Amino acid sequence: MTVPGISATGPDLLRLVAVPVFAWTAYRDIETRRVSSTVWVPLSLLGTAVLVWDGWLAWSTGGNVWTTEFLVPTAISLGLVVPIAYLFWWFGGFGGADAKALLVLAVLFPTFPAYGLGPLSFPLETPPIGAFSFTILTNAVLVGIALPLVLAVRNAIAGRIAPVMFIGWPVSWERIPETHGRLLETPAGLTRGGLDLDALRMYLRWRGLSLSDLRDRPDRYRDPTTLPAEPNPPSDGAVTAKTQARSDGGALESTSETGDSDVDPATVEGGDSEVRPATAEFDDPWGAEVFLNDIEGTAYGTTPETLRDGLDVLATEETVWVSPGTPFLVPVFAGLILALIYGDVLVGAIF
Repeated sequence: MTVPGISATGPDLLRLVAVPVFAWTAYRDIETRRVSSTVWVPLSLLGTAVLVWDGWLAWSTGGNVWTTEFLVPTAISLGLVVPIAYLFWWFGGFGGADAKALLVLAVLFPTFPAYGLGPLSFPLETPPIGAFSFTILTNAVLVGIALPLVLAVRNAIAGRIAPVMFIGWPVSWERIPETHGRLLETPAGLTRGGLDLDALRMYLRWRGLSLSDLRDRPDRYRDPTTLPAEPNPPSDGAVTAKTQARSDGGALESTSETGDSDVDPATVEGGDSEVRPATAEFDDPWGAEVFLNDIEGTAYGTTPETLRDGLDVLATEETVWVSPGTPFLVPVFAGLILALIYGDVLVGAIF
């Protein structure tokens, strides 16, 4: 199997199919934080096929090619990278897509590939013994470590100096419904463990509200008696989720498509005609506990207190600090490209 201008074995050439696929998954991870599991199935089958092919070529050659260049790297890849991916997923360090990506890489790239392009040979630096999938992983970790530094420099240049400048940046409230990540603010100040914005979207869809609706009438929607009698499906919180949401947002009789009512926002529904002040306290502000009890799952680990704090902030603030997180498939793709072109960045830096 040959490609004009490139010299490589058949298995190594087929492995290059992973490059555009991982580029696409990295893009999807940035845009939606969702990657379909079906994308990994063909790559897994390809990886298994080229692993068998590579093994047959190495066995036919014999000697160090079979032992040092194939068996040892394959054992490291399958015996080390696979458990690392599984354990990090188990303990919550990786998402499902991240773990599956590393599992696929462990099968697809156990050994160091070799590509000749004219007088050049890639990767430029190859260790005497090593699993290529482990090199991709260490490169990805180094890229992931560098990203907060880049973010901090970006914030510093813009004059945004804050304790969370390494993990987030300010975002206007209008962009929150289309923004991925986690809120870094509570009414008490900055935090590293604020409301997950996917959980926010779940809550708003469940109530049939937009964030603009909530900001227009926060005193009304903070009252749990305004919760809709028949909530909408909350979806999974994805920005791209489509729902058939009612737009009443609560129990009041709606007189417009935006959920406005001819009843004073301070009035409490449910047969109580008493007018409460805007500062009234409730047992379950925003209906946060009712929402979390009604839906399936935990809304990404959200507690009623976290949801209430996030809604209190978003109901009033014009700009909020948000941590976009680092979609790990982006560093993985960068680690793959670095590995194919340069090799092991960590080993190169040390030696």
